[in-house]
Order: sequence, then structure tokens, then C-alpha cells
Amino acid sequence: MLPIERQRQIRMLIQTKKTLKISELSEQFNVSEMTIYRDIKPLVEEGLISKTFGGISLVEKNEQNLSNQSQCVYCHKPNNPKMAYRLILPDDKVETACCAHCGLLRHRQLGEEVLQAICHDFFMNTTISAPLTWYVMDTTLNIACCQPQVLTFENREHAEKFVNGFGGEIYGLQDAKEVVYQKMQGPTGCCSKHN
Repeated sequence: MLPIERQRQIRMLIQTKKTLKISELSEQFNVSEMTIYRDIKPLVEEGLISKTFGGISLVEKNEQNLSNQSQCVYCHKPNNPKMAYRLILPDDKVETACCAHCGLLRHRQLGEEVLQAICHDFFMNTTISAPLTWYVMDTTLNIACCQPQVLTFENREHAEKFVNGFGGEIYGLQDAKEVVYQKMQGPTGCCSKHN
């Protein structure tokens, strides 16, 4: 089967199932997982799907509109898709923050209104659920985004190894929201006008 035909079939499957595992696609099409990753690359670039750990997910229409948002909902800097923090709200409304720093501050502002939040794993570049994420602050590595910067990790062990090399502190979601908010109360906060 030609790659274009596998892509067409993957496109149909993802529309129906919403999420698929790479290993299942590999078995179904009788090709290697590497071949499947090559097949899905154009679909990811098109914005139809996003990569998750070991699989892919359909990007819903409201998320497609979101990916076209060019500015952070919180600080209004340009959004970086590899660092974006997305907040899913009632009535299929989605807000995008440029990074976890702004995402946590906006998440704190919205409180219970947030139905779901997602961000990207700093190492793996996969989409992860914000409540299951480990947030690293006060690291010596500067990624040139909002300060104090917040890096996100799905795996606590990865976060710990990162902190061992670059310093910093690790927090769960609720603590991270409060810590970044408290840090913004000081004179060095970059977005303090939004508190």
C-alpha cells in the first residue's frame, strides 16, 4: 500500500475513533511504527491530529481554531505551539496561553470554569493533561518566554533528572498555580498587570 493511501485511511480512522495507537496502526497496515510516524507527519503539520504518548488524537474544530490564535490569552505574546497551554472551557471554547507560566495564571483566574487543560511535555513534545503534569520552576535554563518560567513534564522522573542538571523546584498543578501567582506578586513578575 502506498503512503498516500495509508494516510487517507488513517484520516478516516481518526475521524471515527478520535484517538489511535501507533502500535495498532502498525499492526493494521503491516508496516513498522517508524513508517506510521512518517505517514502521520503531514497530518500533524496540517493540524488534523496531534501526537500523544504512543499515539495520535484528532484535533477538534475548536482546537483547530485555537491553533490559529496567534497571541497568548494572558500576556498577548505570540504563541509557540511547542510550549502552548490550552484551557478547554464550557461551550467548546478554548483559550491558548503562550506557555505554562501564563497558562497556570489564567487557569487560576478561571478556576472551576476550566473543564480540561493540556500542555506539552518539555522533553517528549507530546500533549499531556495539565492535572497529571509536573511543573518545574526556578531552573537555570532560560527558554526565553515568560518569567518566572515554568517547564512541563509528564514523567516525574524526567522532571527530577532535569532539576538535578539545571536546578529548580517541582510542583503539582494546584501548587504550581499558587507558586507562580505568588511569584508574580513581586516586582520582577513579567505579567503582573494581569493579576
